[in-house]
Amino acid sequence: MPSTSVEPTGQATGQTVLIIDDEPTARVALAARLKRLGYRVLQADDGKAGLDMLRRERPDLTILDWMMPEMDGPSFCEMVRQDPALLSSQILMMTSNDQPEQIAEGLARGADDFLSKAASKYEITARVQAGIRAAGLIKRLEDVTAEIRRKQDTLERELQSAARYVESLLPVSGTIGPGVEMVRVYRPSLGLGGDLFNVVPWNHDLLGLYLLDASGHGVSPALRSASFATFLRRESLVRHVGSSDPGAILTEANKHFPLTENGHYFTIVFATLDIRSRTLSYATAGHSGVFLHRRSGEICWMAKPNLPLGFDPSTVYGTDVLTIEPGDRLYLLSDGLYEVPDATGNLWGQDRLEELVRTFGRRPLSEVLSGAVNEAVHWLGHEQFPDDVAVMAVEFTGC
Repeated sequence: MPSTSVEPTGQATGQTVLIIDDEPTARVALAARLKRLGYRVLQADDGKAGLDMLRRERPDLTILDWMMPEMDGPSFCEMVRQDPALLSSQILMMTSNDQPEQIAEGLARGADDFLSKAASKYEITARVQAGIRAAGLIKRLEDVTAEIRRKQDTLERELQSAARYVESLLPVSGTIGPGVEMVRVYRPSLGLGGDLFNVVPWNHDLLGLYLLDASGHGVSPALRSASFATFLRRESLVRHVGSSDPGAILTEANKHFPLTENGHYFTIVFATLDIRSRTLSYATAGHSGVFLHRRSGEICWMAKPNLPLGFDPSTVYGTDVLTIEPGDRLYLLSDGLYEVPDATGNLWGQDRLEELVRTFGRRPLSEVLSGAVNEAVHWLGHEQFPDDVAVMAVEFTGC
């Protein structure tokens, strides 16, 4: 029984094919076949004209001859692959010499598929349809990518807006009380975080200072930190705690801010500076970034091992008290400053930060903080910190 072959039918619904061939007879014959299959067909008789038409019409598939005057097929492919706007174009190259070496050269220079000029009408139709399908997949992928980019741009704008809001909550460097100067640094990471610090003025001679860090990154931690900052306002603390005692404040905050469903929590250091009595009262909850740099040169890290807020509602946080002398400096900082890795994963660390502070000695606080950030950046190897960098440095001048 004789075999029969059925030519595939093109389910073309507006797809466009560009044919580039300097032989009019071959070009017109191929165009007629593709039109019968339902494709919209464009024609060009040399590579330069075809390239102009490709840029103008953006066809779904381009079929071009290898040998042409002015610009041959491989050169045409190279031009297309060098143009970002045309990079994804599907190219089917026709050749009468379909030796493996020639096919390899054409593919290397940018063709997607090959078609022998001696191919049957069935193979021609099948390869054109395959090229059209590939073009459709690429187009859908480009559409999805473009939509993702639009959403990313929108998210980035929202994150930038949220970062500006977070920064608006931070105090301005300068005099914060009689004989007390403050300098701060805030460098948010790429992912919006939840580091916040501020000054709580109890009265003329009593200042509250805190730095808190919400675990995690993104809008949620930032919003939780903003909510916590509202709790830490003077009027709120007077209502909920009725005291300026740092331990009592953290003990009460521990009840108000339990672990989230995702296990996120806060670490915090809260200090109260009594300017008149020259005493510093402080408490920490899982936060290690606080130290006192005495005028004498001594550096005292003040945190004690304990739980962050939210783990156990029955936890009671104690208050420690230190005497402050003129020239002493208090540093409250997030671990985003010193827990930065180099290229091998080694952290810059508290010891190197302490060494830098000693080296800078009595130079202005602003220079110390700038130097610390610059050294951390040098250790990191680039400008973008992996975590928020938040630092509040306070100097008791005694003036």
